[in-house]
Amino acid sequence: MNLTDPIADMLTRIRNGNAANKAEVSMPSSKKLVEIARVIYEEGYIEGYTVEDTAPAKTLHITLKYGPKKSKVINGIKRYSKPGLRKYAGVKDLPRVRGGLGTAIVSTSQGVMADRDARKKGIGGEVVALIW
Repeated sequence: MNLTDPIADMLTRIRNGNAANKAEVSMPSSKKLVEIARVIYEEGYIEGYTVEDTAPAKTLHITLKYGPKKSKVINGIKRYSKPGLRKYAGVKDLPRVRGGLGTAIVSTSQGVMADRDARKKGIGGEVVALIW
């Protein structure tokens, strides 16, 4: 199946799995999706991710993270820049998600990174998603 927007599909699978208290969600893998999963993992929103080499294409498995008493670590996750309307931001214009409590995932010329890292390096790029 050919997806128009695999990043939005990934975020929707994470959102739905989180809402249903699933332990793990799976999706078709790509280099960009693995990099986004790496940033989400480094920011502490998921427990981990693995890439499984299955028969027509690789599969990305994301292990969701919950707090005590099954409280959700991810309260919201949203696609920001879409294929029909790309949204780019310079280093001064990078969005602050929930006043700095959330994270913006930015695709830069130096790879995919969190907004804090992009600000430290002084580079902007395409704001892919927001997570809080």
